[in-house]
Parts: sequence; structure tokens; C-alpha cells
Amino acid sequence: MTRRVLLHVGTPKTGTSHFQDVLFRNQRILRKQGVLYPAERFDAHFLAALDLMQLPWGGLEDEAVGAWDALAEKVRHFHDRHPDGTAIISHEILAIASRAQAERAMASLGHPDTEIHVVLSVRDLVRQIPAEWQENVKHRRELPYGKFLAQVRDPERATPIGSWFWGVQEVPDILDRWAAGLPAERVHLVTVPRPGSPPDLLWQRFSTTFGLDDLELDVEAERANPSLGVPETTVVRRINVKANKVVPPADYRPLVRELLAHQTLSRRRRSPRLNLPPADHAWVAPLQQSWIDTVRDRGYDVCGDLDDLVGDPPPADWADPDHPDEAQVADAAIDAIRALLVDNARLMHVEHDLHERVGHLERELEKAYLRPTYRWREKTVRRLQASRVGRLALRGYRFARGRSSRSA
Repeated sequence: MTRRVLLHVGTPKTGTSHFQDVLFRNQRILRKQGVLYPAERFDAHFLAALDLMQLPWGGLEDEAVGAWDALAEKVRHFHDRHPDGTAIISHEILAIASRAQAERAMASLGHPDTEIHVVLSVRDLVRQIPAEWQENVKHRRELPYGKFLAQVRDPERATPIGSWFWGVQEVPDILDRWAAGLPAERVHLVTVPRPGSPPDLLWQRFSTTFGLDDLELDVEAERANPSLGVPETTVVRRINVKANKVVPPADYRPLVRELLAHQTLSRRRRSPRLNLPPADHAWVAPLQQSWIDTVRDRGYDVCGDLDDLVGDPPPADWADPDHPDEAQVADAAIDAIRALLVDNARLMHVEHDLHERVGHLERELEKAYLRPTYRWREKTVRRLQASRVGRLALRGYRFARGRSSRSA
């Protein structure tokens, strides 16, 4: 019997949201097959990752205190009852964990004979670099694309942008921190297919790597992290510049990131896509090739094809998000305004219905209060509460009435 833990530690923008959504929604089916995905809420593993690494995250780190230990306890308890079971932990920000944090995570997950596997999903840098800037924008950043690229290219990695980007994207370094001491056959890379591949190919690779091929799971996407085009990303960044000082993070998430970015602007598919500038392909290509060579030399298990990490050549027509087509930006902005108006109208209807229901309840309470029997009961209760004997009698009456209603 072998206790197994599959630790999926990143990287961001590699289909992780969809993968985690499938696991979360299919927990009962997985448990019946001896697979644990311990999550009482969708973001449980995110909170655990914040706790493990003690990362600040807009106040959410306070909510995360103790989350990793609670997650690890669930894994250990599961393996105590199912010594041959498999537990899955997955969140992309785990990629930035230090070696000490990774060692602490593994040590917390159970018995010395627990077989731990590390899984890393990876995508070519030609797509990852612009995707990471867009993700920054969807998390309130105001930095223009050109300045973001300059900080990513900086060899010192002295800025928070550069430090974070390479912390969650530099594949050999992530594997050095998470897979040190593990045999190569317990280290798995899932490559994100090239553009134009069948839409379910990435899920098939995840499914094969995590041993889910024979399970009938609901894999329809309910949660995803969709991408935006150039004008749409520009709209969100400009909103950040104007609104960050007046819109708190708790309101930004549902209004801007969810309603505007994910639910509205991501559905506009005809606008220019966000791409790496043509000039940046020259330094990205050899770096990406060095990563491919390192993974191949180390003999890790690869589900997919390492050639998937060779990015596409520059597009013929590159759209610069720092100098976009303003007509396209205006059109996207109008869609954003329309979405806000529709949502505001919905909230006004909800508020109107709520006022009507509250008014109805107030009128019913007033009618009840005007009934003679109600006023008599109220006076009786007040008199009883005025003395110790009366309070005891009232308590006995309520206890007897409660027992009577339960037995009925």
C-alpha cells in the first residue's frame, strides 16, 4: 500500500483555474475512487498557499492563518483511513515558495513513507510574459506594458514585478526548490499545448498525469481565468489609474475583475490579442531553449511535448497596448459601461423588492401587535420578568414548550 500526494505547484496561466474547478466540483466522485481533493471552499488551497509562504494579499492573508496546517491535517487523516489513497493539492502561487517552505510543506503531509510527487504545468514564455502583465492589470496594477517588460528584462530582478515573475515562471529554479531530493520519475511536467490544438488536450494531459483517466468527471468549465484583448486590457488598466484610490479591494474584485474583465470584456474575441513585442523574441528564445535542455537532461516525466515550450514567431501585425487603437478602446469601454448599467439596474430591482418585503413584514407585525391577545401576552411576560420566581416560571414554560414541539 502506497500513500501518495500529488503537489501541483504552478505555474500561473497554465489552465490551473479550470483544473482546480473540476477537482472542486467532483470531490465526491474522487473520494469514492480513493482520491482526496480537500477543499471546503474553492479558494481553500490558495489560502493554504498564502499561509505556507506568509504572503500579503490585500488582507486575505489574515483569513489564511492556519490554513496550510489544516489542509495538511486533512491529508494525513485521509491517509490514516486510506493508506493506498491519493491526495491532490493544487495552486499556482506555490511556485514562488522558497526551498525551506517547500520542505516544510512536504514534511507536513504525512508519514515518512508517503510518496510525494511534484507536478508543474508550464507554457512558453512568448505567451506567459504578456499573460502575466494582464494578470497584474486584473489585480489593480497601473503599470504600462513597456515598463512591465523593462522590469522583467532587468537581470537584477530588483523590482517586485521582476522578482515575482521569475519566481513563478523560471521552470528550472522552481523545480530546484520543490523537487530537490525527489527521484526524476516523481517530478512531472504538463506542457500547455500550442495555439490551435484541440481544446480538451490540456485537460487530457492533466488527467493522465494525476491518474484521473478512468473517472467519469464533469469537466465543463464553471470557473476560468479568461484572457483579454489589447483594447480590453487597456480599459481595465485605465480604470485602475482612475479608480484605485476610491474603490477598495473588496469592491474591486466583484466589480472590475469579475463583472468587467471576466464576464464582459473577455467575451470580445475580435480585438487584437495581447502578444510579446517582436523585439523581445530575441532574448526569450535562447532562454526558453535552455529550460527545455535542462528538463530533458534531468529526465523528468513530461506529459505533452517539450517543443510546446518553443513560442510562436512574432505576429505580422503587433498591437502595442501602450499605444492602442483608441476607437477599439472606446468600443470596449462602452461595453464595460453597459455591463455596469445592467448590473446597477438589477441591484435596484433587488433593493426595491427588498423594501417591499420589509414593508410587508412591518405591516404584519403592526397588525399582530394591535391584537388584544398579543398585548396581553406581552404584559404577562413583562410582569414575570420583573421577579425571580416569575423568570423561573417563564424559563420552565419555554423549556416545556420546546420539548413538546421537538417531540411533535
